[in-house]
Amino acid sequence: MKLSSTVLNTGEGRQSQTVDRAPKVSIIIPAYNTAPLIAACLVSVFSQTYHDFEVIVVNDGSPDTPQLETVLEPYLARIVYLKQPNKRAAGARNTAIANARGEWLAFLDSDDTWLPNHLAAQMELVAHDTNLDMVYCNGFRIGDQREFMAKCPSHGPATFAALIEERCQIPVSTVVVRKSSLVKAGLFDEQLAQCDDYDMWVRTAFHGAKIGYSRQVQVRLNGGRPGSLSQSSSKMAAAYLKILDKVNRTLPLNDSDRHVVEKRTQEIRAHYLVEQGKLLLGQQQFNEALDHFSEANVLLPKPKLSLVLFGLKVAPRATGKIFSLWNRPPRGIA
Repeated sequence: MKLSSTVLNTGEGRQSQTVDRAPKVSIIIPAYNTAPLIAACLVSVFSQTYHDFEVIVVNDGSPDTPQLETVLEPYLARIVYLKQPNKRAAGARNTAIANARGEWLAFLDSDDTWLPNHLAAQMELVAHDTNLDMVYCNGFRIGDQREFMAKCPSHGPATFAALIEERCQIPVSTVVVRKSSLVKAGLFDEQLAQCDDYDMWVRTAFHGAKIGYSRQVQVRLNGGRPGSLSQSSSKMAAAYLKILDKVNRTLPLNDSDRHVVEKRTQEIRAHYLVEQGKLLLGQQQFNEALDHFSEANVLLPKPKLSLVLFGLKVAPRATGKIFSLWNRPPRGIA
């Protein structure tokens, strides 16, 4: 099936409802290999009690394009549909932002869904406090049947330091943000393969955006990461380290902010070494595991690490058996 469309400079096609004025909110949905899920996503959008919005779906070079476009066909009169070569989620979101007409941007991944009051609740927050530039909320994680904030809580104001230290953690599909705030911060970094949303929120906060949040569950979060728990934790730690290094190099941090970033970098580096050490233990590479745990214990001393180091020195094979029990990922890397 071929969708009829006109050609855009930013992509390959656009379908949209005809409106006389710009909507208040532009809803941004990147689509990549989620044809079986995106219908539920769109149903949840069009079931919102708040109606002043446009919907922008970006086909990010998806390998399931024929199936995706079959699913989207009934919605074409109600959405803006853009196609582009694959640029990952950051590139898809930037393309949508470039075409967004709303003052506010609402993000929704194509495998997630909103509860009917989500957009109304978020817009009520920003109406109540006109100084807010960005808001997010709680969600329910389908994969582990838990609230997002039960595993990744938010405590206190969502400042730059709070985001770096992960005292506040933000699920992308709950975010509503002023378009001008993201433009000021430089938009999403298309060079990042992972955690581009975390990088975006950190820079948004650094450039002065006031961020608020609600503990109310308003979103169903369906996304999950492939691979084993340790592999995922290791990859996520590596991604966080890359972003923290970028923050330290590229932002004009004051002494206080730089201290926060460098301290968190040390913590995440230690967690990364622990995760790599656990993998090496499972592979019975005891000397290499000992090196990783030793370095981690220098960066972030822990009683558990001291026990592991002692065990590896006196009884490495027996110590290796704890690998199957020691599988809890570090805070914020899950």
